[in-house]
Amino acid sequence: MHVCVMGAGIIGLSTAYELTQRGHRVTVVDRTAPAAGASGGNGAQLSYSYVQPLADPGIWAQLPKLLLSPSSALKIRPQWDTRQWMWVWQFLRACNAQQSQHTTSQLLILAAQSRAVFDALRERENIDCDFAASGKLVLFRSEASFAAARQQMGLQQQLGGAAQQAVTASEACAIEPALVHQREPFSGAIYTESECAADCKQVCEALAQILISRGVTLRLGQDIQRWVRSGENVRAIGLANGDEISADAFVLCTGHTAAALAASAGVHLPVYPLKGYSITVATDGQGLAPQVSITDSARKIVFARLGQRLRAAGMVELVGQDARVQTRQIETLQQATQALFPDCSRYTDIQPWAGMRPATPTGLPIIGRQATGPGNLFINAGQGALGFTLAFGSAVQLANALS
Repeated sequence: MHVCVMGAGIIGLSTAYELTQRGHRVTVVDRTAPAAGASGGNGAQLSYSYVQPLADPGIWAQLPKLLLSPSSALKIRPQWDTRQWMWVWQFLRACNAQQSQHTTSQLLILAAQSRAVFDALRERENIDCDFAASGKLVLFRSEASFAAARQQMGLQQQLGGAAQQAVTASEACAIEPALVHQREPFSGAIYTESECAADCKQVCEALAQILISRGVTLRLGQDIQRWVRSGENVRAIGLANGDEISADAFVLCTGHTAAALAASAGVHLPVYPLKGYSITVATDGQGLAPQVSITDSARKIVFARLGQRLRAAGMVELVGQDARVQTRQIETLQQATQALFPDCSRYTDIQPWAGMRPATPTGLPIIGRQATGPGNLFINAGQGALGFTLAFGSAVQLANALS
């Protein structure tokens, strides 16, 4: 079967790879280069065991501070866009214990599958991506937030998650000595020894080269503008330059733009962009740079070591399609990084980035054929901030659905 995969981020490329492994002929189309979107500078953590969705019951108590505080990690800039308001309404409806538990359960299953597939792929293809099985510490600033985290840890372990342990601040500093030098106290942490980190952009670039070497056609720099229908199915996609790409099946993996493309084919996707930022700094060979991945839960910022670099990423902004890098947010990330790891870098060479993470209100991705729309159109979108973590499991589920 000839399959056209739309999107060359980590979701699209992992999907193309899985379909190629199963013997399908694949064409990949994207308006930009591989990993030019949300995959290019993400948080780098492979969070297989800590998958708590953003839509959590605890969001209600935090909502006033999150919306009104100038230093809030969550910002909403209202748009003249009904999709934004609908997404926010559905998100708030999902902030309940029953939905959060269901989402957590499903994400743990998908993440475990993704870990197994990515581990096998790295060994098979010998991909160089600064991969490290370094473990992760999630820091909590207050006793109340630490208590809630211990409760969530218990839930995840009941659902089959990996072994985790609650540790005191001093125990966390023993696990990651770089934390000793931070300027702010914290109450405790959740430690997951099995968590990993890697450079998603490097993985995407390696996958693109592997696919090309196996005969996959990559049509990059091509903007998809229309569907060419034939009865109940899609016969081809039309590009901005007038070309058409015909295929037997089409897989939509274009991240935050998937909703608009799907809508033009009669498919409603509750996917909206959650803008995030990152900085990458050279560790300058400093011994005081962290080896263990760190998440500062209060600031909603994650830190991951990538070889001789440190990536700091975070924030959630609902600002429509505005992908500009805002100086204030980059400064916030730098200040947070220097507060936590003051001596890990000279902080003279900072690489800023912003990306649009495609999220569903519940946090569960949308994978497979939908009830409406063309019969040969499949969706793989909505992984949100867990795109890298869930990519390879999502690819397997999509390939199963297509088969």
